[in-house]
Amino acid sequence: KVEDWDAMLDGNVKGLLYVSRPIIHSMVAREKKNAGSNNFVIVNVGSIAGKEDPYVNGNVYCASKAAVNALNKSMRLDLNPYPGIRVAAVHPGLVETEFSNVRFKGDTKRATGVYKGYTPLVAADIADIIYFIVSRPPHVTIEDLVVYPTDQASATLKRV
Repeated sequence: KVEDWDAMLDGNVKGLLYVSRPIIHSMVAREKKNAGSNNFVIVNVGSIAGKEDPYVNGNVYCASKAAVNALNKSMRLDLNPYPGIRVAAVHPGLVETEFSNVRFKGDTKRATGVYKGYTPLVAADIADIIYFIVSRPPHVTIEDLVVYPTDQASATLKRV
């Protein structure tokens, strides 16, 4: 449905833009006053869906996550002149969250079926990775990190 497309683009693309703009503006203003003495880290969360070939029935979702990937890379380029601002991205594979319930419109049986027979990542795994990224010394930037659960080899290939 078109409403689903709008929701994906609003959340994944417009949401990122609307939240990032005022925060980046503030970071840049502070960095101009105290060049290099800040330690700001922007971490955007994308998906392997935006890094690999698209998967069947995922066209708009994959496109929205590809936009997140492009925005992250562009932010990194645009903010490169400011040494106190680092930009990173985490692109997880299968993570067990409420996303499947949203995707399948509350059909819990179908949503839990996504993870059946696999050990997916969990939100705490992604939080640990983000903590690792932001806790690196100021001279280190982890620009792009792709993480899969061990049972997953690609967006469409999972261990059987």
